[in-house]
Amino acid sequence: MTTLDVLRAHPFLAGLPEPWLPRLAGYARPVVWHPGHRLFRAGQPAQRCWLVRDGQVALDFAVPGRGDVEIEVIGPGGVLGWSWLFPPYRWQFGAVAVRRSTAVEFNAAGLRRLMESDDALGRQLTTRLMSVVVDRLHAARGRLMELYGYPTPESTAG
Repeated sequence: MTTLDVLRAHPFLAGLPEPWLPRLAGYARPVVWHPGHRLFRAGQPAQRCWLVRDGQVALDFAVPGRGDVEIEVIGPGGVLGWSWLFPPYRWQFGAVAVRRSTAVEFNAAGLRRLMESDDALGRQLTTRLMSVVVDRLHAARGRLMELYGYPTPESTAG
């Protein structure tokens, strides 16, 4: 499969006008990660994003005294990375490959230029990425409640 074929098949890009896909492919390349490969840590510059094709990547964040705490696992059809879209372009979470994974990697600066040059494409990608942001925030909130929420009387009754 070519990079363009992968873009055509990825759920994140479903329904985009066909002429936009080759333009996106111009900023994309295939990548492979092996288990344990750290893609990025929170606070580092966000210069790329990915459409996951296969495998699993865990999003995490560092908790003092607890180490890296997993928030969510991104699998096939998922999107990894949105921090590149908003200044100061720094990762909000970390990411590490859980299983061998394949993805299409985008150059963030190129994508930003493309989105700025085409308002319709920019709106469409921003709307889709904001959906990812909302999903990540919900996942982070749920994970924080699991880790730090107080048990309710019903959950402690035995």
